[in-house]
Amino acid sequence: MFVSKNNFYISPEDYLEGERVSPIKHEYRRGHVYAMTGAKKPHIIIGSNLVMLLGNHLLNTPCLVLSSDIKVRLEEANCYYYPDVAVTCDERDTGSNEDFILYPSLVVEVLSPSTAAFDRGNKFADYQTSPSLQEYVLITQSESKIECFRVNTEGNWVSQTYRQGDELELMSIDFRCPIAQVYQKVPGLIL
Repeated sequence: MFVSKNNFYISPEDYLEGERVSPIKHEYRRGHVYAMTGAKKPHIIIGSNLVMLLGNHLLNTPCLVLSSDIKVRLEEANCYYYPDVAVTCDERDTGSNEDFILYPSLVVEVLSPSTAAFDRGNKFADYQTSPSLQEYVLITQSESKIECFRVNTEGNWVSQTYRQGDELELMSIDFRCPIAQVYQKVPGLIL
């Protein structure tokens, strides 16, 4: 969640240096740094459920399932974002000790009221500059609704929406599960 914006340019190198010692996380977009606030309980539960489900699915593969503490570097867009969940299977990421990845195949954002428009708009546009990204997933935390955007064979992004009772499919990692498993233990949701 973005809560503040500075009005002066910061280089990516200065951002990374500051981020390594900062007690709070910041995202970086074209020279501007945005502080992030803590997530609400449903947001955290959904992210944790997905990390567990995807981690178990990819356990015996070279792929990494990463939580919201890893940054994704989008070089062409000049951004660093902290997605709620990211998957990379690229050995340039899996063999690196950097505190960011460059080659995600899957990125998941759990929507908050204050970030939903940005996650759907400018952030999604920035993520589309990643040549490795195959799926961008937006999860609503107040109802059982997951939107999955995929790159088709023509290079266009197409969307598919999953709702209560549906089976979620993430083609980039050959994963399927009932949508209810993503929302398991989220308070106040009827599954």
